[in-house]
Amino acid sequence: MLRNFYSFICVIILLACSVKPVGKSIPYSRTELKNRTFNYFWKLADPTNFQIPDRYPTFPFSSIAATGFGLSTYIVGIENKYISRQEGSDRVKKTLQTLWNLPQGLETSGISGYKGFFYHFLNPNDAKRYKTVELSSIDTGLLMAGVLSCMSYFDDEKDETEQEIRMLADKLFQRVDWTWMMKHNGRMSMGWHPEKGFIESDWKGYNEAMILLIMAMGSPSHPIPTQSWSKWCATYPLDTFYGQKNVQFDPLFGHQYSHIWIDFREIRDSFMLANNDDYFNNSRKATLSNRAYCIANPGNWTGYGEHCWGLTACDGPANKTLDIDGKERQFFDYRARGACSIQIVDDGTISPTAAGGSFPFTPVESEKCLENMWNTYQVKLIGEYGFKDAFNLTYKDDKNPDGWFDIDYLGIDQGPIILQIQNHETALIWDIMKKNPYIIAGLKKAGFKGGWMDMK
Repeated sequence: MLRNFYSFICVIILLACSVKPVGKSIPYSRTELKNRTFNYFWKLADPTNFQIPDRYPTFPFSSIAATGFGLSTYIVGIENKYISRQEGSDRVKKTLQTLWNLPQGLETSGISGYKGFFYHFLNPNDAKRYKTVELSSIDTGLLMAGVLSCMSYFDDEKDETEQEIRMLADKLFQRVDWTWMMKHNGRMSMGWHPEKGFIESDWKGYNEAMILLIMAMGSPSHPIPTQSWSKWCATYPLDTFYGQKNVQFDPLFGHQYSHIWIDFREIRDSFMLANNDDYFNNSRKATLSNRAYCIANPGNWTGYGEHCWGLTACDGPANKTLDIDGKERQFFDYRARGACSIQIVDDGTISPTAAGGSFPFTPVESEKCLENMWNTYQVKLIGEYGFKDAFNLTYKDDKNPDGWFDIDYLGIDQGPIILQIQNHETALIWDIMKKNPYIIAGLKKAGFKGGWMDMK
Protein backbone atom coordinates (compact mmCIF):
# COMPACT_ATOMS: atom_id res chain seq x y z
CA MET A 1 0.00 0.00 0.00
CA LEU A 2 2.77 2.44 0.96
CA ARG A 3 4.74 1.41 -2.13
CA ASN A 4 1.74 2.24 -4.36
CA PHE A 5 1.26 5.58 -2.63
CA TYR A 6 4.94 6.39 -3.03
CA SER A 7 4.79 5.49 -6.75
CA PHE A 8 1.72 7.70 -7.19
CA ILE A 9 3.49 10.65 -5.57
CA CYS A 10 6.54 10.14 -7.82
CA VAL A 11 4.34 10.15 -10.92
CA ILE A 12 2.65 13.37 -9.82
CA ILE A 13 6.03 15.03 -9.24
CA LEU A 14 7.34 13.92 -12.63
CA LEU A 15 4.22 15.21 -14.39
CA ALA A 16 4.45 18.54 -12.57
CA CYS A 17 8.07 18.94 -13.61
CA SER A 18 7.22 18.23 -17.26
CA VAL A 19 4.46 20.84 -17.50
CA LYS A 20 5.55 24.22 -18.80
CA PRO A 21 4.39 26.90 -16.35
CA VAL A 22 1.60 29.06 -17.71
CA GLY A 23 2.79 32.58 -18.43
CA LYS A 24 6.45 31.67 -18.08
CA SER A 25 8.69 34.44 -19.36
CA ILE A 26 10.45 33.55 -22.61
CA PRO A 27 13.37 35.82 -23.57
CA TYR A 28 13.25 37.52 -26.94
CA SER A 29 14.59 35.68 -29.94
CA ARG A 30 14.01 36.42 -33.58
CA THR A 31 13.17 32.76 -34.15
CA GLU A 32 10.45 32.81 -31.49
CA LEU A 33 9.02 36.07 -32.86
CA LYS A 34 8.86 34.78 -36.43
CA ASN A 35 7.25 31.51 -35.44
CA ARG A 36 4.56 33.11 -33.29
CA THR A 37 3.81 35.76 -35.90
CA PHE A 38 3.49 33.11 -38.62
CA ASN A 39 0.90 31.34 -36.51
CA TYR A 40 -1.35 34.40 -36.61
CA PHE A 41 -1.94 33.71 -40.30
CA TRP A 42 -1.68 29.93 -40.25
CA LYS A 43 -3.95 29.24 -37.27
CA LEU A 44 -6.45 32.09 -37.55
CA ALA A 45 -7.38 31.84 -41.23
CA ASP A 46 -11.05 30.97 -41.62
CA PRO A 47 -11.35 27.17 -42.01
CA THR A 48 -13.83 27.45 -44.89
CA ASN A 49 -13.02 30.65 -46.82
CA PHE A 50 -9.38 31.02 -45.68
CA GLN A 51 -9.55 34.78 -45.26
CA ILE A 52 -7.39 36.36 -42.55
CA PRO A 53 -8.99 38.26 -39.65
CA ASP A 54 -8.35 41.97 -39.58
CA ARG A 55 -7.69 41.64 -35.85
CA TYR A 56 -7.80 39.06 -33.08
CA PRO A 57 -9.20 38.20 -30.55
CA THR A 58 -11.66 40.93 -31.45
CA PHE A 59 -12.87 39.67 -34.83
CA PRO A 60 -15.48 41.84 -36.57
CA PHE A 61 -14.36 41.05 -40.15
CA SER A 62 -11.58 39.72 -42.33
CA SER A 63 -9.19 42.00 -44.22
CA ILE A 64 -8.23 41.43 -47.86
CA ALA A 65 -4.90 43.16 -47.22
CA ALA A 66 -4.22 40.83 -44.30
CA THR A 67 -5.02 37.91 -46.61
CA GLY A 68 -2.39 39.25 -49.02
CA PHE A 69 0.18 39.37 -46.22
CA GLY A 70 -0.89 35.87 -45.23
CA LEU A 71 -0.27 34.44 -48.71
CA SER A 72 3.34 35.64 -48.63
CA THR A 73 3.73 34.56 -45.01
CA TYR A 74 2.88 30.95 -45.95
CA ILE A 75 5.99 31.00 -48.14
CA VAL A 76 8.07 32.08 -45.13
CA GLY A 77 6.51 29.22 -43.18
CA ILE A 78 7.58 26.70 -45.81
CA GLU A 79 11.14 28.01 -46.02
CA ASN A 80 11.47 28.00 -42.21
CA LYS A 81 9.96 24.50 -42.04
CA TYR A 82 7.04 25.53 -39.86
CA ILE A 83 4.87 23.74 -42.44
CA SER A 84 5.60 21.46 -45.39
CA ARG A 85 5.50 22.72 -48.96
CA GLN A 86 2.45 20.53 -49.55
CA GLU A 87 0.64 22.03 -46.56
CA GLY A 88 1.48 25.52 -47.77
CA SER A 89 0.49 24.91 -51.38
CA ASP A 90 -2.80 23.33 -50.30
CA ARG A 91 -3.68 26.37 -48.14
CA VAL A 92 -2.71 28.80 -50.91
CA LYS A 93 -4.73 26.92 -53.52
CA LYS A 94 -7.85 26.94 -51.34
CA THR A 95 -7.39 30.65 -50.59
CA LEU A 96 -7.07 31.53 -54.28
CA GLN A 97 -10.01 29.31 -55.23
CA THR A 98 -12.15 31.14 -52.70
CA LEU A 99 -11.05 34.55 -53.96
CA TRP A 100 -11.76 33.58 -57.56
CA ASN A 101 -15.23 32.21 -56.77
CA LEU A 102 -16.41 35.01 -54.47
CA PRO A 103 -19.20 36.97 -56.20
CA GLN A 104 -18.33 40.16 -58.07
CA GLY A 105 -20.93 42.70 -59.18
CA LEU A 106 -22.66 46.04 -58.77
CA GLU A 107 -24.91 44.98 -55.91
CA THR A 108 -24.53 46.82 -52.62
CA SER A 109 -24.64 43.70 -50.44
CA GLY A 110 -24.12 39.97 -50.75
CA ILE A 111 -21.12 40.67 -52.95
CA SER A 112 -17.34 40.57 -52.42
CA GLY A 113 -15.96 42.80 -55.15
CA TYR A 114 -16.31 44.37 -58.56
CA LYS A 115 -14.08 44.70 -61.62
CA GLY A 116 -11.55 42.36 -59.98
CA PHE A 117 -11.20 44.63 -56.93
CA PHE A 118 -12.30 43.48 -53.49
CA TYR A 119 -14.03 45.24 -50.64
CA HIS A 120 -11.69 46.36 -47.88
CA PHE A 121 -13.33 44.20 -45.21
CA LEU A 122 -15.39 41.02 -45.65
CA ASN A 123 -17.81 39.32 -43.29
CA PRO A 124 -16.14 36.56 -41.28
CA ASN A 125 -18.74 33.92 -42.12
CA ASP A 126 -19.42 34.32 -45.85
CA ALA A 127 -16.61 36.65 -47.05
CA LYS A 128 -19.12 39.12 -48.49
CA ARG A 129 -18.92 42.93 -48.17
CA TYR A 130 -18.86 44.10 -44.57
CA LYS A 131 -21.53 46.77 -44.03
CA THR A 132 -20.86 49.66 -46.47
CA VAL A 133 -17.04 49.59 -46.69
CA GLU A 134 -15.31 50.73 -49.84
CA LEU A 135 -14.03 48.77 -52.77
CA SER A 136 -10.38 49.46 -51.97
CA SER A 137 -7.61 50.02 -54.50
CA ILE A 138 -4.69 49.78 -52.07
CA ASP A 139 -6.05 46.81 -50.14
CA THR A 140 -6.72 44.98 -53.38
CA GLY A 141 -3.16 45.91 -54.36
CA LEU A 142 -1.72 44.39 -51.18
CA LEU A 143 -3.81 41.29 -51.76
CA MET A 144 -2.51 41.02 -55.32
CA ALA A 145 1.09 41.44 -54.15
CA GLY A 146 0.58 38.33 -52.02
CA VAL A 147 -1.10 36.57 -54.93
CA LEU A 148 1.82 37.33 -57.26
CA SER A 149 4.36 36.12 -54.70
CA CYS A 150 2.61 32.74 -54.70
CA MET A 151 2.40 32.74 -58.49
CA SER A 152 6.20 32.99 -58.70
CA TYR A 153 7.10 30.80 -55.72
CA PHE A 154 5.02 27.72 -56.51
CA ASP A 155 6.83 26.91 -59.74
CA ASP A 156 6.85 23.09 -59.84
CA GLU A 157 5.82 22.24 -63.41
CA LYS A 158 4.72 18.71 -62.51
CA ASP A 159 2.79 19.34 -59.31
CA GLU A 160 -0.94 19.76 -60.06
CA THR A 161 -1.60 21.90 -56.98
CA GLU A 162 1.18 24.32 -57.90
CA GLN A 163 -0.02 24.43 -61.50
CA GLU A 164 -3.46 25.47 -60.27
CA ILE A 165 -1.96 28.09 -57.97
CA ARG A 166 -0.17 29.72 -60.90
CA MET A 167 -3.30 29.59 -63.05
CA LEU A 168 -5.57 31.06 -60.37
CA ALA A 169 -3.05 33.75 -59.41
CA ASP A 170 -2.73 34.84 -63.03
CA LYS A 171 -6.51 34.94 -63.52
CA LEU A 172 -7.06 36.90 -60.31
CA PHE A 173 -4.42 39.48 -61.24
CA GLN A 174 -5.54 39.89 -64.84
CA ARG A 175 -9.17 40.32 -63.73
CA VAL A 176 -8.38 43.55 -61.88
CA ASP A 177 -9.41 46.48 -64.08
CA TRP A 178 -6.91 49.05 -62.85
CA THR A 179 -7.87 51.50 -65.61
CA TRP A 180 -11.44 51.69 -64.28
CA MET A 181 -10.11 53.03 -60.97
CA MET A 182 -8.19 55.88 -62.66
CA LYS A 183 -9.51 59.43 -62.39
CA HIS A 184 -9.51 62.12 -65.09
CA ASN A 185 -6.52 63.78 -63.44
CA GLY A 186 -4.37 60.74 -64.21
CA ARG A 187 -4.26 59.46 -60.65
CA MET A 188 -5.84 56.34 -59.15
CA SER A 189 -8.78 56.74 -56.82
CA MET A 190 -8.46 55.30 -53.34
CA GLY A 191 -11.70 53.40 -53.81
CA TRP A 192 -15.33 53.19 -54.86
CA HIS A 193 -18.75 52.72 -53.27
CA PRO A 194 -21.66 51.32 -55.27
CA GLU A 195 -23.92 53.79 -53.45
CA LYS A 196 -22.02 56.96 -54.40
CA GLY A 197 -19.21 56.23 -56.85
CA PHE A 198 -15.48 56.88 -56.66
CA ILE A 199 -13.78 58.24 -53.58
CA GLU A 200 -12.55 61.79 -54.19
CA SER A 201 -9.14 61.14 -52.62
CA ASP A 202 -6.50 59.71 -54.94
CA TRP A 203 -2.96 58.35 -54.68
CA LYS A 204 -0.34 61.08 -54.74
CA GLY A 205 2.57 62.34 -52.69
CA TYR A 206 4.60 59.49 -51.24
CA ASN A 207 3.14 56.58 -49.30
CA GLU A 208 2.46 52.85 -49.43
CA ALA A 209 0.98 52.93 -52.95
CA MET A 210 4.22 52.44 -54.91
CA ILE A 211 3.55 48.70 -55.18
CA LEU A 212 -0.02 49.46 -56.30
CA LEU A 213 1.04 51.67 -59.21
CA ILE A 214 3.85 49.35 -60.29
CA MET A 215 1.49 46.38 -60.47
CA ALA A 216 -1.16 48.43 -62.29
CA MET A 217 1.40 49.59 -64.86
CA GLY A 218 2.66 46.03 -65.30
CA SER A 219 -0.77 44.50 -65.86
CA PRO A 220 -1.00 42.68 -69.21
CA SER A 221 -4.80 43.06 -69.33
CA HIS A 222 -5.63 46.50 -67.88
CA PRO A 223 -2.40 48.56 -67.69
CA ILE A 224 -2.60 52.15 -66.52
CA PRO A 225 -0.69 54.78 -68.56
CA THR A 226 3.10 54.85 -68.29
CA GLN A 227 2.99 58.54 -67.34
CA SER A 228 1.16 57.58 -64.15
CA TRP A 229 4.56 57.17 -62.51
CA SER A 230 5.78 60.65 -63.40
CA LYS A 231 2.51 62.09 -62.03
CA TRP A 232 3.14 60.14 -58.82
CA CYS A 233 6.70 61.42 -58.45
CA ALA A 234 5.69 65.01 -59.23
CA THR A 235 3.97 65.28 -55.85
CA TYR A 236 6.92 64.06 -53.74
CA PRO A 237 7.64 66.23 -50.67
CA LEU A 238 11.45 66.11 -50.36
CA ASP A 239 12.63 67.68 -47.10
CA THR A 240 14.85 67.23 -44.04
CA PHE A 241 13.58 66.02 -40.67
CA TYR A 242 15.74 65.28 -37.62
CA GLY A 243 18.89 65.33 -39.71
CA GLN A 244 17.66 63.07 -42.53
CA LYS A 245 16.84 64.33 -46.03
CA ASN A 246 14.28 62.11 -47.72
CA VAL A 247 10.86 62.02 -49.34
CA GLN A 248 8.51 62.70 -46.45
CA PHE A 249 5.63 60.60 -45.15
CA ASP A 250 4.89 60.49 -41.45
CA PRO A 251 3.72 56.94 -40.51
CA LEU A 252 6.38 54.29 -41.08
CA PHE A 253 4.06 51.78 -42.75
CA GLY A 254 4.17 54.00 -45.86
CA HIS A 255 7.92 53.43 -46.03
CA GLN A 256 7.54 49.66 -45.52
CA TYR A 257 4.66 48.07 -47.42
CA SER A 258 5.98 48.36 -51.00
CA HIS A 259 9.43 47.26 -49.81
CA ILE A 260 8.05 43.97 -48.55
CA TRP A 261 7.61 42.77 -52.13
CA ILE A 262 10.12 44.85 -54.11
CA ASP A 263 13.85 45.08 -53.49
CA PHE A 264 14.52 48.77 -54.12
CA ARG A 265 18.20 48.55 -53.24
CA GLU A 266 20.30 50.29 -55.90
CA ILE A 267 17.54 50.47 -58.49
CA ARG A 268 16.47 53.99 -59.42
CA ASP A 269 13.77 55.80 -61.33
CA SER A 270 14.42 59.27 -62.77
CA PHE A 271 13.59 60.97 -59.45
CA MET A 272 16.03 58.93 -57.40
CA LEU A 273 18.67 59.10 -60.13
CA ALA A 274 18.48 62.91 -60.05
CA ASN A 275 18.85 62.85 -56.26
CA ASN A 276 21.62 60.20 -56.20
CA ASP A 277 19.54 58.01 -53.90
CA ASP A 278 17.22 55.00 -53.96
CA TYR A 279 13.92 54.16 -52.27
CA PHE A 280 15.47 51.63 -49.90
CA ASN A 281 17.82 54.27 -48.52
CA ASN A 282 14.92 56.71 -48.44
CA SER A 283 13.06 54.34 -46.11
CA ARG A 284 16.18 53.85 -44.01
CA LYS A 285 16.44 57.60 -43.47
CA ALA A 286 12.74 57.91 -42.74
CA THR A 287 13.07 55.21 -40.09
CA LEU A 288 16.10 56.87 -38.52
CA SER A 289 14.34 60.24 -38.37
CA ASN A 290 11.25 58.63 -36.82
CA ARG A 291 13.49 57.00 -34.23
CA ALA A 292 15.42 60.24 -33.61
CA TYR A 293 12.15 62.08 -33.05
CA CYS A 294 11.08 59.48 -30.48
CA ILE A 295 14.43 59.69 -28.69
CA ALA A 296 14.18 63.51 -28.57
CA ASN A 297 10.59 63.03 -27.36
CA PRO A 298 9.40 66.65 -27.65
CA GLY A 299 5.98 65.61 -26.34
CA ASN A 300 7.53 64.16 -23.18
CA TRP A 301 5.64 60.88 -23.51
CA THR A 302 6.39 58.10 -21.05
CA GLY A 303 8.68 55.28 -22.18
CA TYR A 304 10.13 56.74 -25.38
CA GLY A 305 13.84 56.18 -25.84
CA GLU A 306 16.74 54.69 -27.76
CA HIS A 307 15.23 51.20 -27.63
CA CYS A 308 11.54 52.09 -27.48
CA TRP A 309 10.41 53.91 -30.61
CA GLY A 310 8.22 53.63 -33.67
CA LEU A 311 5.26 55.71 -34.84
CA THR A 312 2.93 54.26 -37.47
CA ALA A 313 -0.72 53.42 -38.09
CA CYS A 314 -1.98 51.32 -35.20
CA ASP A 315 -4.53 50.94 -32.44
CA GLY A 316 -4.61 53.43 -29.60
CA PRO A 317 -6.10 53.69 -26.11
CA ALA A 318 -9.12 55.93 -26.79
CA ASN A 319 -10.26 58.97 -28.71
CA LYS A 320 -10.39 61.28 -25.72
CA THR A 321 -8.57 63.89 -23.67
CA LEU A 322 -7.25 63.10 -20.19
CA ASP A 323 -5.54 65.10 -17.50
CA ILE A 324 -2.21 63.37 -16.91
CA ASP A 325 -0.06 64.79 -14.11
CA GLY A 326 -1.74 68.17 -14.42
CA LYS A 327 -1.33 68.33 -18.22
CA GLU A 328 -4.14 67.88 -20.72
CA ARG A 329 -3.29 65.09 -23.16
CA GLN A 330 -5.09 64.18 -26.39
CA PHE A 331 -5.23 60.47 -27.19
CA PHE A 332 -6.57 58.59 -30.21
CA ASP A 333 -7.92 55.13 -30.97
CA TYR A 334 -6.92 53.63 -34.34
CA ARG A 335 -4.97 56.27 -36.24
CA ALA A 336 -2.03 56.77 -38.58
CA ARG A 337 0.59 58.09 -36.16
CA GLY A 338 3.93 59.38 -37.41
CA ALA A 339 6.46 62.15 -37.56
CA CYS A 340 7.97 64.02 -40.50
CA SER A 341 8.37 67.62 -41.68
CA ILE A 342 4.84 67.67 -43.11
CA GLN A 343 3.00 66.72 -39.94
CA ILE A 344 3.39 65.02 -36.58
CA VAL A 345 0.69 62.80 -35.10
CA ASP A 346 1.88 61.53 -31.73
CA ASP A 347 -0.11 60.62 -28.64
CA GLY A 348 2.46 58.46 -26.87
CA THR A 349 1.46 55.22 -28.64
CA ILE A 350 4.25 52.90 -29.80
CA SER A 351 3.62 49.98 -32.19
CA PRO A 352 6.11 47.10 -32.54
CA THR A 353 5.37 46.81 -36.26
CA ALA A 354 7.12 50.15 -36.77
CA ALA A 355 10.50 48.69 -35.77
CA GLY A 356 9.72 45.18 -37.04
CA GLY A 357 8.59 46.33 -40.49
CA SER A 358 11.73 48.47 -40.75
CA PHE A 359 14.07 45.54 -40.05
CA PRO A 360 15.94 45.57 -43.40
CA PHE A 361 16.53 49.33 -43.17
CA THR A 362 17.71 49.45 -39.55
CA PRO A 363 18.48 45.88 -38.47
CA VAL A 364 20.55 46.78 -35.39
CA GLU A 365 18.20 49.47 -34.11
CA SER A 366 15.09 47.41 -34.89
CA GLU A 367 16.39 44.28 -33.19
CA LYS A 368 17.33 46.14 -30.01
CA CYS A 369 13.95 47.85 -29.95
CA LEU A 370 12.01 44.61 -30.41
CA GLU A 371 14.14 42.84 -27.83
CA ASN A 372 13.64 45.61 -25.29
CA MET A 373 9.87 45.77 -25.79
CA TRP A 374 9.55 41.97 -25.67
CA ASN A 375 11.60 41.49 -22.51
CA THR A 376 10.35 44.58 -20.67
CA TYR A 377 6.61 44.36 -21.34
CA GLN A 378 6.22 40.66 -22.09
CA VAL A 379 3.35 39.99 -19.70
CA LYS A 380 1.03 42.51 -21.38
CA LEU A 381 2.51 42.99 -24.85
CA ILE A 382 3.42 39.46 -25.93
CA GLY A 383 1.10 36.53 -26.55
CA GLU A 384 0.57 33.41 -28.60
CA TYR A 385 0.92 35.31 -31.88
CA GLY A 386 3.85 37.51 -30.95
CA PHE A 387 3.52 41.26 -30.43
CA LYS A 388 0.11 42.70 -29.73
CA ASP A 389 -0.49 45.78 -31.79
CA ALA A 390 0.46 48.74 -29.61
CA PHE A 391 0.90 50.22 -26.15
CA ASN A 392 0.84 53.63 -24.50
CA LEU A 393 2.56 54.09 -21.14
CA THR A 394 1.34 57.67 -20.71
CA TYR A 395 -2.35 56.78 -20.87
CA LYS A 396 -3.37 55.87 -17.32
CA ASP A 397 -6.76 55.52 -15.71
CA ASP A 398 -8.51 53.18 -13.28
CA LYS A 399 -8.50 50.33 -15.82
CA ASN A 400 -4.95 51.00 -16.95
CA PRO A 401 -2.91 52.04 -13.91
CA ASP A 402 0.37 51.01 -15.58
CA GLY A 403 -0.49 52.36 -19.01
CA TRP A 404 -2.57 51.00 -21.88
CA PHE A 405 -1.72 47.76 -23.70
CA ASP A 406 -3.72 46.58 -26.71
CA ILE A 407 -5.61 43.31 -26.42
CA ASP A 408 -5.54 42.75 -30.18
CA TYR A 409 -3.11 41.61 -32.85
CA LEU A 410 -3.65 43.26 -36.27
CA GLY A 411 -3.08 41.28 -39.47
CA ILE A 412 -1.68 44.18 -41.50
CA ASP A 413 0.79 44.92 -38.70
CA GLN A 414 1.80 41.29 -38.10
CA GLY A 415 2.63 40.74 -41.77
CA PRO A 416 5.38 43.37 -42.11
CA ILE A 417 7.18 42.04 -39.03
CA ILE A 418 7.73 38.49 -40.26
CA LEU A 419 8.11 39.33 -43.96
CA GLN A 420 10.64 42.11 -43.44
CA ILE A 421 12.69 40.10 -40.95
CA GLN A 422 12.78 37.31 -43.54
CA ASN A 423 13.82 39.74 -46.28
CA HIS A 424 16.67 40.93 -44.07
CA GLU A 425 17.79 37.38 -43.38
CA THR A 426 17.51 35.79 -46.83
CA ALA A 427 15.88 38.29 -49.25
CA LEU A 428 13.21 35.59 -49.69
CA ILE A 429 10.21 37.60 -50.88
CA TRP A 430 12.41 40.07 -52.79
CA ASP A 431 14.07 37.30 -54.78
CA ILE A 432 10.74 35.61 -55.52
CA MET A 433 9.26 38.83 -56.89
CA LYS A 434 12.29 39.42 -59.10
CA LYS A 435 10.99 36.46 -61.10
CA ASN A 436 7.49 37.86 -61.54
CA PRO A 437 6.90 39.20 -65.07
CA TYR A 438 4.24 41.69 -64.04
CA ILE A 439 6.39 43.29 -61.35
CA ILE A 440 9.32 43.52 -63.76
CA ALA A 441 7.10 45.03 -66.47
CA GLY A 442 5.79 47.66 -64.04
CA LEU A 443 9.25 48.62 -62.84
CA LYS A 444 10.50 48.96 -66.41
CA LYS A 445 7.56 51.18 -67.37
CA ALA A 446 8.29 53.33 -64.32
CA GLY A 447 11.85 53.74 -65.61
CA PHE A 448 13.74 51.79 -62.95
CA LYS A 449 17.32 50.94 -63.89
CA GLY A 450 20.56 49.86 -62.24
CA GLY A 451 21.30 47.14 -59.72
CA TRP A 452 19.45 43.90 -60.30
CA MET A 453 17.13 45.54 -62.87
CA ASP A 454 19.99 45.71 -65.38
CA MET A 455 19.91 41.92 -65.48
CA LYS A 456 16.22 41.81 -66.49
